[in-house]
Amino acid sequence: MASPHSRESIDAGLRRLRRIGVPAEGRRAAAVAIAISAGGGGEPGLWLTRRVSTMRAHPGQFALPGGRLDQGEDAVDAALRELHEELGVVADRSRVLGLLDDYATRSGYVITPVVVWAGDAPPPTPNPAEVAELYTIPLTELDVTPRYLRIPESDRPVIQLPLVGHLVHAPTAAVLFQFREVALRHRITRVAHFEQPVFAWK
Repeated sequence: MASPHSRESIDAGLRRLRRIGVPAEGRRAAAVAIAISAGGGGEPGLWLTRRVSTMRAHPGQFALPGGRLDQGEDAVDAALRELHEELGVVADRSRVLGLLDDYATRSGYVITPVVVWAGDAPPPTPNPAEVAELYTIPLTELDVTPRYLRIPESDRPVIQLPLVGHLVHAPTAAVLFQFREVALRHRITRVAHFEQPVFAWK
């Protein structure tokens, strides 16, 4: 029986998902890469970044490698390009295991999460213009209990994941929670109803 963190098991979980796309309707299309490293013979993990404080959009926030789609790109192209630009990790489309549901952000983006098996790729080399800190999160550490908050500005619950000694918020928390549920636990779970904290609305 395959480990729940093996490429085969993650691929099987993703194939069960009938993903939900979100029309742009004036928002900008973006993609993020959930890039899984085989761990060099150790435990598989994924890469999470903290954006530099000088960035114009969402400075200092936790994020997956990603950004808006360039002219002529689809979500997979953009996620793989951003993975290379931010972390120096090269992967082609044969490494893509699947896509999760789109997530519409308060700041005007529709994010498509792309799951990539980076395998035994060389260690990442973060781009200092974009990445202040890089974390490798073992997949077992995603098995945390989410926190749900209520805020006066919205009737939707704000999701937080306690990771790397901090609280990671949506959209990243929502994307990682769906990845855990769908890819690791093989449970069809939707996350579009989860809210972002007000500081991420801009």
